Amino acid sequence: MPHTAKPVIDTHVFLRNGDKLLLSQRGGPYGYGRWHAPSGKLDQGEPCRHGAARELHEETGVVVDPHHLRLVHTVHHRQNEDIERIGLFFEATQWQGEPENREPDKCLALAWYSVHELPDDIIEYPAAGLHGYLHDEGGLTEHGWTP
Repeated sequence: MPHTAKPVIDTHVFLRNGDKLLLSQRGGPYGYGRWHAPSGKLDQGEPCRHGAARELHEETGVVVDPHHLRLVHTVHHRQNEDIERIGLFFEATQWQGEPENREPDKCLALAWYSVHELPDDIIEYPAAGLHGYLHDEGGLTEHGWTP
C-alpha cells in the first residue's frame, strides 16, 4: 500500500521592480555559485505567506507585508527517490528597505536582473518556478518526475 507523501514545503519570493527581479547567488553546497530567488523552508505551523516574508527578510533585510505577496506559481519537485518538495513561488512588488546580503555564509551575492536577460546558471528547480511564472504555464510545474 502506498505511503502518504510528506513533501518539504519551500517558499520562493520574486522581488520585482518593473522588469527587474532580485536573484541570489548560492554560497552553500547545494548549487554553489548558481542563481535562484530568495527562498527557504516553511516552518511547522507557519502560514505560507508569513514563511515567505520571513525568509525574504532573513536573507535580504527587505520587509514585505505577507498579504501583499501574490502566489504566482507552484512546483512539485522530485529531488530524489526519497524527497519531494512543493515550491510556492510568490511575487512581491511592494516592500520596505533596500536588499542586502544578510546571509554571507549562504549567499555570495544579490543582483537585479531584467526578466529579459536572466542568467543562464539558475538552479533547475527554482528555474522551473521562474519560467512557469514568467510564461504563465498554468500555475503548476511538475519537475524531476519521469514520465
